[in-house]
Order: sequence, then structure tokens, then C-alpha cells
Amino acid sequence: MTTWIIYALLSAFFAALVAIFGKIGLKGIDTTFATTLRSIIMAAFLVMTSLALGKFDFHVSLSGKALTFIILSGVAGALSWLFYFSALKNGPASGVAALDRLSVVFVLVLALFFLGEHFTWKSSIGAFLIAAGAILMVIQ
Repeated sequence: MTTWIIYALLSAFFAALVAIFGKIGLKGIDTTFATTLRSIIMAAFLVMTSLALGKFDFHVSLSGKALTFIILSGVAGALSWLFYFSALKNGPASGVAALDRLSVVFVLVLALFFLGEHFTWKSSIGAFLIAAGAILMVIQ
């Protein structure tokens, strides 16, 4: 199994823990405050990890384009988590997580337009199945 697949599976596992821990932790707490607190903890954890692994390089030069898109990615991530925690507070963790995974379908479509990636019959069927699965997880 290639490294990226292992990392992606670990990402999915930890994302599942975010839903479970977040749902438990949101009881009686404002979702925006909870998201802010979570982001501070994430930032501190990532700074410590970068320092421990020797990845903190103050000499790296970022192009304006790279920095712009990293900033946009950060804002998009923050918005994603604000809406995710708001949904999680009021909805079932399994339904919220299922709808959140529609991001795979959105990535497929956006990658077509912005990255020049192509649909294949496999990716089209996969996107359809993900969308159908998300809908089935939510309807009652």
C-alpha cells in the first residue's frame, strides 16, 4: 500500500474522532467558541509538531501566489469547521459526517474546473455512490 493511502486512511480515522469528540464536547458550548478553541489547540499542536520534527523553517521563501492560496485554504478550512460544528451541535454525528464527505464530490467538480483534472467513468460512479450514500445516511 502506498504511503498516501495510509495517510488518507489515518486522516479519515482522525476525522471520525473529530465528529465523536466534537459532538460530546459541544454540549452547552457555543459552536463558534468551540471552533475557535479547537483551532487554537490545533495551531499549538502543529507548531510543537513542526518544531519537534525540525520542519519549522523561517528561511523558506513563499511566493505571493503560494501564500495567497495557503491563506485562502486556511479561511476555507475555518469556514468549513464553523459550519461543521454548527451542524454537529444540532444533528446526528453520522449524518453530519456523511454530508461533510460530499466534499469529495465538490473536489471532483472543482478540480475539473480549476486544476484541469478529468472525470473518468470510475470517478463519476464513485461520486454518484458517495452522494447517494450521504443522502441515504441522512434521510429517515
